Amino acid sequence: MKKIWLVLGTLFFIGYIPGPTGTYGSLVTTVIVYLLKPYWSASLYIQAIAIAGIFIIGTAAGSYLEQHLDRKDPRHCVIDELAGQMVSLLLVPHTLVSYFFAFLLFRLFDILKPFPIRRLERIPHGMGIMIDDIAAGIYALAVFHIASYVWDKI
Repeated sequence: MKKIWLVLGTLFFIGYIPGPTGTYGSLVTTVIVYLLKPYWSASLYIQAIAIAGIFIIGTAAGSYLEQHLDRKDPRHCVIDELAGQMVSLLLVPHTLVSYFFAFLLFRLFDILKPFPIRRLERIPHGMGIMIDDIAAGIYALAVFHIASYVWDKI
Protein backbone atom coordinates (compact mmCIF):
# COMPACT_ATOMS: atom_id res chain seq x y z
CA MET A 1 0.00 0.00 0.00
CA LYS A 2 2.90 2.34 0.74
CA LYS A 3 4.13 2.17 -2.86
CA ILE A 4 0.68 3.16 -4.10
CA TRP A 5 0.75 6.33 -1.96
CA LEU A 6 4.22 7.13 -3.30
CA VAL A 7 3.16 6.61 -6.93
CA LEU A 8 -0.05 8.61 -6.53
CA GLY A 9 1.45 11.39 -4.41
CA THR A 10 4.26 11.97 -6.89
CA LEU A 11 1.89 11.66 -9.88
CA PHE A 12 3.61 8.56 -11.18
CA PHE A 13 7.03 9.96 -10.18
CA ILE A 14 6.68 13.32 -11.94
CA GLY A 15 7.58 14.77 -8.54
CA TYR A 16 11.05 13.27 -8.88
CA ILE A 17 11.93 15.05 -12.14
CA PRO A 18 14.62 17.63 -11.35
CA GLY A 19 13.42 21.23 -11.50
CA PRO A 20 10.11 22.91 -10.75
CA THR A 21 8.07 19.84 -9.85
CA GLY A 22 4.90 21.82 -9.13
CA THR A 23 5.01 23.35 -12.59
CA TYR A 24 5.51 19.94 -14.16
CA GLY A 25 2.53 18.54 -12.24
CA SER A 26 0.35 21.47 -13.29
CA LEU A 27 1.46 21.28 -16.92
CA VAL A 28 0.78 17.54 -17.16
CA THR A 29 -2.64 18.11 -15.58
CA THR A 30 -3.49 20.89 -18.04
CA VAL A 31 -2.54 18.72 -21.03
CA ILE A 32 -4.46 15.69 -19.73
CA VAL A 33 -7.60 17.72 -18.98
CA TYR A 34 -7.37 19.37 -22.41
CA LEU A 35 -7.11 15.98 -24.12
CA LEU A 36 -9.94 14.50 -22.03
CA LYS A 37 -12.27 17.37 -22.91
CA PRO A 38 -15.27 15.25 -23.97
CA TYR A 39 -15.26 13.54 -20.59
CA TRP A 40 -14.08 16.48 -18.49
CA SER A 41 -16.59 19.03 -19.73
CA ALA A 42 -19.52 16.63 -19.96
CA SER A 43 -20.77 17.65 -16.54
CA LEU A 44 -19.82 19.96 -13.72
CA TYR A 45 -20.81 17.10 -11.39
CA ILE A 46 -18.23 14.79 -12.99
CA GLN A 47 -15.60 17.49 -12.53
CA ALA A 48 -16.55 18.07 -8.89
CA ILE A 49 -16.54 14.33 -8.12
CA ALA A 50 -13.14 13.90 -9.81
CA ILE A 51 -11.64 16.81 -7.86
CA ALA A 52 -13.16 15.60 -4.58
CA GLY A 53 -11.79 12.09 -5.18
CA ILE A 54 -8.33 13.42 -5.96
CA PHE A 55 -8.53 15.63 -2.86
CA ILE A 56 -9.29 12.61 -0.65
CA ILE A 57 -6.59 10.45 -2.25
CA GLY A 58 -4.14 13.37 -2.21
CA THR A 59 -4.72 14.01 1.48
CA ALA A 60 -3.81 10.40 2.29
CA ALA A 61 -0.88 10.35 -0.16
CA GLY A 62 0.41 13.70 1.12
CA SER A 63 0.27 12.50 4.71
CA TYR A 64 2.19 9.37 3.75
CA LEU A 65 4.85 11.35 1.85
CA GLU A 66 5.30 13.78 4.74
CA GLN A 67 5.97 10.82 7.02
CA HIS A 68 8.02 8.86 4.50
CA LEU A 69 10.21 11.81 3.50
CA ASP A 70 10.17 13.33 7.02
CA ARG A 71 9.35 16.78 5.66
CA LYS A 72 6.35 19.13 5.69
CA ASP A 73 4.84 19.49 2.18
CA PRO A 74 7.69 17.71 0.37
CA ARG A 75 8.48 19.01 -3.11
CA HIS A 76 8.09 15.50 -4.55
CA CYS A 77 4.39 15.53 -3.65
CA VAL A 78 2.60 16.98 -6.68
CA ILE A 79 -0.85 15.44 -6.45
CA ASP A 80 -1.93 18.77 -4.93
CA GLU A 81 -1.09 20.46 -8.24
CA LEU A 82 -3.37 17.97 -9.98
CA ALA A 83 -6.34 18.97 -7.82
CA GLY A 84 -5.61 22.70 -7.81
CA GLN A 85 -5.02 22.91 -11.55
CA MET A 86 -8.23 20.97 -12.18
CA VAL A 87 -10.12 23.54 -10.09
CA SER A 88 -8.60 26.37 -12.13
CA LEU A 89 -9.85 24.74 -15.34
CA LEU A 90 -13.51 24.50 -14.28
CA LEU A 91 -15.82 26.00 -16.92
CA VAL A 92 -12.85 27.36 -18.87
CA PRO A 93 -13.45 27.47 -22.65
CA HIS A 94 -11.75 24.58 -24.43
CA THR A 95 -9.10 26.57 -26.25
CA LEU A 96 -5.33 26.38 -25.97
CA VAL A 97 -5.17 30.06 -25.04
CA SER A 98 -7.73 29.67 -22.23
CA TYR A 99 -6.00 26.60 -20.81
CA PHE A 100 -2.63 28.33 -21.03
CA PHE A 101 -3.87 31.35 -19.07
CA ALA A 102 -5.60 29.14 -16.49
CA PHE A 103 -2.29 27.27 -16.10
CA LEU A 104 -0.32 30.53 -15.66
CA LEU A 105 -2.82 31.95 -13.17
CA PHE A 106 -2.79 28.79 -11.09
CA ARG A 107 1.01 28.71 -10.98
CA LEU A 108 1.08 32.41 -10.04
CA PHE A 109 -1.29 31.97 -7.11
CA ASP A 110 0.32 28.68 -6.04
CA ILE A 111 3.74 30.34 -5.92
CA LEU A 112 2.74 33.73 -4.42
CA LYS A 113 0.24 32.23 -1.94
CA PRO A 114 -1.84 35.36 -1.25
CA PHE A 115 -4.00 35.54 1.86
CA PRO A 116 -5.26 33.12 3.17
CA ILE A 117 -3.44 30.48 1.11
CA ARG A 118 -0.23 30.62 3.15
CA ARG A 119 -2.26 30.07 6.34
CA LEU A 120 -4.08 27.12 4.81
CA GLU A 121 -0.72 25.56 4.03
CA ARG A 122 -0.10 25.31 7.80
CA ILE A 123 -2.97 22.85 8.31
CA PRO A 124 -1.32 19.60 9.41
CA HIS A 125 -0.46 16.67 7.19
CA GLY A 126 -1.97 15.95 3.79
CA MET A 127 -4.92 18.26 4.34
CA GLY A 128 -2.61 21.31 4.38
CA ILE A 129 -0.78 20.06 1.29
CA MET A 130 -4.02 19.77 -0.66
CA ILE A 131 -6.12 22.68 0.60
CA ASP A 132 -3.67 25.46 -0.29
CA ASP A 133 -3.60 24.31 -3.92
CA ILE A 134 -7.39 24.08 -4.02
CA ALA A 135 -7.47 27.71 -2.79
CA ALA A 136 -4.89 28.73 -5.43
CA GLY A 137 -7.10 27.02 -8.03
CA ILE A 138 -10.15 28.96 -6.81
CA TYR A 139 -8.22 32.25 -7.04
CA ALA A 140 -7.05 31.38 -10.56
CA LEU A 141 -10.57 30.34 -11.58
CA ALA A 142 -12.10 33.56 -10.25
CA VAL A 143 -9.49 35.81 -11.88
CA PHE A 144 -9.78 33.93 -15.18
CA HIS A 145 -13.56 34.28 -15.33
CA ILE A 146 -13.57 37.91 -14.16
CA ALA A 147 -10.90 38.80 -16.74
CA SER A 148 -12.83 36.93 -19.46
CA TYR A 149 -16.00 38.83 -18.58
CA VAL A 150 -14.22 42.20 -18.56
CA TRP A 151 -12.38 41.40 -21.78
CA ASP A 152 -15.67 40.57 -23.52
CA LYS A 153 -17.12 43.93 -22.40
CA ILE A 154 -14.23 45.98 -23.83
